[in-house]
Amino acid sequence: MADAAPVVTPAFAPGAARARHVAIIMDGNGRWATERGWPRLVGHRRGAERVKQIVRAAPDLGVNWLTLYAFSTENWKRSTEEVLGLMGIFARYIRREADAMSAEGVRMRFIGGRERLDPKLQTLMSGIEARTAANTRLNLTVAINYGGRDELARAAGRLAARIAAGEIGKPAEADFAACLDTAGHPDPDLVIRTSGETRTSNFLPWQAAYSEYEFTPVLWPDFTAAHLAEILDRTSLRQRRFGAA
Repeated sequence: MADAAPVVTPAFAPGAARARHVAIIMDGNGRWATERGWPRLVGHRRGAERVKQIVRAAPDLGVNWLTLYAFSTENWKRSTEEVLGLMGIFARYIRREADAMSAEGVRMRFIGGRERLDPKLQTLMSGIEARTAANTRLNLTVAINYGGRDELARAAGRLAARIAAGEIGKPAEADFAACLDTAGHPDPDLVIRTSGETRTSNFLPWQAAYSEYEFTPVLWPDFTAAHLAEILDRTSLRQRRFGAA
C-alpha cells in the first residue's frame, strides 16, 4: 500500500522567490523495483502512486504549475512488455484520477507527439484535458512520447508554415515559443531529477534555459512531499539573475 502524503508547510526564507513552476524528471522506478527483486512494472506502478501524492501536495507548497516527464521518445527502446505496461498505467491513472482532479481544481494537459500512442489512450488524454480545462488550482502537464529535440523540430515546422503563409515576417523568440507544445505555459523555475542521475535527458531544452536545477539521489517511488518541500526551501535561497549580473 502506498504511503499517505504528509501534510507539509514549507518554511521559505523571508522575501525568497518560491518556485511556482516545478518540472520533474521522474527517474528511478525500474531501479527501485530491481533493488527489491521485483519486476520493473511494480516500480512504475509505485511511481504512479507517488505522482498522485505529489500532485495533491503541490498547491499547498506554493506550486501552481507542475510538469512531469512520464515517457520520452527514447523510451520506446525498452521491452515491449514494459512499454505496454507503462501505457496501461497511464490509461488507468487518467481513468481513476479524473474525478479527483476535477474536484481538486487540477487542470491536466499533455505535451509530446501523440500520433504514436494508442488511439484509446489519445481519446482518454483529450477527454481529461477537456474535462479539466476550467480548473485553476494546479496546472498539471504530463510529457508522454516527449523529446526536447523532437519538440523543437516540430515547432520549427509550425513556424516555417506560418512564415510561408505570411502570418509573420522575421520571426522572434516569442513566435518560436508560440509553436512549442508548451505554448502559453510559463517556463519552469525549477527542474528536479530524482535517482541521482545528473543529465537533463532531452527534457524542456528551450523552456528550461534559465531554470534552476536540483538533482536528488532519492528514487522517484520514494520521493515524498517532504522531499519536495525541502528542495523548494533550499532553492528559494538562490538568486536568479537571468544573465543580468
